[in-house]
Amino acid sequence: MAHKPQIRIPATYMRGGTSKGVFFRLQDLPDAAQMPGAARDALLLRVIGSPDPYGKQIDGMGGATSSTSKTVIIDKSSKPDHDVDYLFGQVSIDKPFVDWSGNCGNLSAAVGPFAISAGLVEANRIPRDGVATVRIWQANIGKTIIAHVPMTGGAVQETGDFELDGVTFPAAEVQLEFMDPAADEDGAGGSMFPTGNLVDDLEVPGVGTLKATMINAGIPTIFVNAESIGYKGTELQDAINSDEKALAMFETIRAHGALRMGLIKHLDEIAKRQHTPKIAFVAKPADYVSSSGKRIGSGDVDLLVRAMSMGKLHHAMMGTAAVAIGTAAAIPGTLVNLAAGGGEREAVRFGHPSGTLRVGAEAAVVGGEWVVRKAVMSRSARVLMEGWVRA
Repeated sequence: MAHKPQIRIPATYMRGGTSKGVFFRLQDLPDAAQMPGAARDALLLRVIGSPDPYGKQIDGMGGATSSTSKTVIIDKSSKPDHDVDYLFGQVSIDKPFVDWSGNCGNLSAAVGPFAISAGLVEANRIPRDGVATVRIWQANIGKTIIAHVPMTGGAVQETGDFELDGVTFPAAEVQLEFMDPAADEDGAGGSMFPTGNLVDDLEVPGVGTLKATMINAGIPTIFVNAESIGYKGTELQDAINSDEKALAMFETIRAHGALRMGLIKHLDEIAKRQHTPKIAFVAKPADYVSSSGKRIGSGDVDLLVRAMSMGKLHHAMMGTAAVAIGTAAAIPGTLVNLAAGGGEREAVRFGHPSGTLRVGAEAAVVGGEWVVRKAVMSRSARVLMEGWVRA
């Protein structure tokens, strides 16, 4: 019986922040997959092991969670004053679908290290010792990310003492600057607040009318108050991910929020837009125990945030959602800002299921509208495996 042999493709499996993904150089992909389209999607689905009706991705590189079902394609940049172009594909676990609608802020931390190691950054821009500045064009959303990558002895430094809640072992710190993070595509019309309001009354059939802050920054995100949907903001994954009724409620809120934000034109379009927008709920500080058993005191954080990713409560916090949190917190009157105590602030530390995270943002009113010049946070990254992946 005739059979089609597998192909092997140079690839690197990396952790970035609290996510993992398979990284490729564009030129290493098969010719048909070097262009957007069905061939590329089919290849990435097979690499990750999707669609998998068992939800385990046993026959692929995926880890059966939204944080580990990810792919990245990197190439030398075609944009002036940028080093590399970064394209992110969020692979559905149980459906034959790759979502290209947004960025992954966690894996953004691994882009600079990968680009340097893969020879995609000009040698004269890389110090032997010190910090390399990698200028990244995030192709999904058309934004600039600046990564500050530590270098030792001419190589990317991966080991260090920087600790990130949600990641077991310490590593070297990679500082990220998300420049002008307000989204300006997908119908958002260039406004950080697509409805024109810091807080809206969002009518959701079967749920009620919720106060909501809908923001385009880092990634389109819908924030609601925890108490308005029956939560405290201290919940861990099992409390929500084992509750099918709760998951359906969050998806309904997400769909109606996406419609109000202009991201979709009809509610049924949300099924093909799993990665964006995100839905998150916020609360004032409270004591809780994180998923690792670490005790988080109310005095350790400015607010609590829990966020959904690909239909499940995230085990920590998506990097792009952290940008949205930092941005919204910097703008007086948003639900995020109010949960943090209100007023003007340049940074917040928020509690998530795995611990805490600090994120900063520079916000100002320009021409009567809020703008954010950049959002800043630290992550870490590490090569887990390199060689070839088979598909």
